[in-house]
Amino acid sequence: MIKLTLKDESVIEVEKGASILDVAKKISEGLARNATCGEVDGEIKDLRYELNQDCKLVIHTFESSLEGKKAYWHTTSHIMAQAVMRLFPDVKFAIGPAIDDGFYYDFDVEKPFTDDDKAKIEDEMKKIIKENIKIERFSLPKKEALDLMKDQPYKQELINELPEGEEISFYRQADFTDLCAGPHLESTGKVKAVKILSSSGAYWRGSEKNKMLQRIYAISFPKASQLEEHLKLLEEAKKRDHKKIGKELGLFMIAKEGPGFPFFLPKGMVLRNILEDYWRKIHVKNGYQEIKTPMILNEELWHQSGHWDHYKENMYTTKIDDVDFGIKPMNCPGRYVSI
Repeated sequence: MIKLTLKDESVIEVEKGASILDVAKKISEGLARNATCGEVDGEIKDLRYELNQDCKLVIHTFESSLEGKKAYWHTTSHIMAQAVMRLFPDVKFAIGPAIDDGFYYDFDVEKPFTDDDKAKIEDEMKKIIKENIKIERFSLPKKEALDLMKDQPYKQELINELPEGEEISFYRQADFTDLCAGPHLESTGKVKAVKILSSSGAYWRGSEKNKMLQRIYAISFPKASQLEEHLKLLEEAKKRDHKKIGKELGLFMIAKEGPGFPFFLPKGMVLRNILEDYWRKIHVKNGYQEIKTPMILNEELWHQSGHWDHYKENMYTTKIDDVDFGIKPMNCPGRYVSI
């Protein structure tokens, strides 16, 4: 027997080798029905994960935590990928992670997805959910993993970057198999309400040097009423979108010469100055002093901060007198400079 310390600090004993789902069933049928993943000594694990020693265990549900939601959404991203595969058999798959407000999946297809395509994909997702397909986890050595993904170049690229000797995990649901660390639900039928929200182009790995893929954003919920409420909130948010309000009130404009960068108009400058004056008064009142640092800094600083080695592909860089410089993606490195 092993001892598990639960979230409320209570301790239960279970047989060695019991899965997280087995523990959830032992606690209550309701928890087992709603569980999406577990957290073992701080590490997120699949419900299939077997417990072999004393540990701290938190069982997440969709309602209890963001991690619980992400496991739910990650499973739905695989459902979406399977739907795309059924409709577009020649598709090449990139990645499909859960994010803080849903999930997306990147696909390499011949042309961008149309609204009609997305409607068909959503319908196919609903069919896959209704089929209640069992989701199975398995692992392979690197060579076998590469053989399995021989027709998927993006997956092969990811596999080749993994250490030698490491067992590589996959998740299979009927005719669809994906390279994935998990966690995932036990079956597609656990997902209830889905909605494709939008699509856009996205470079593979965020680099303009790579191929442009097609990204589909979507959301899912355990209840249809939750999806309806979410869609209502999105509609309300659109009404309050700063781009819409800014244009309507004549605060700023966006021009093709500076996509994504606002050109502040007279009314916008009045409002901006009022806000900045208030900001300064609050800071002075609380004992802060104001400084200003350059927007472009030498490569050497970005090596010290770690950005150059880990974040360079997401930075804008330039050369000045044959020396590399980078536009700062955040203020903190420019605030603390070795003198």
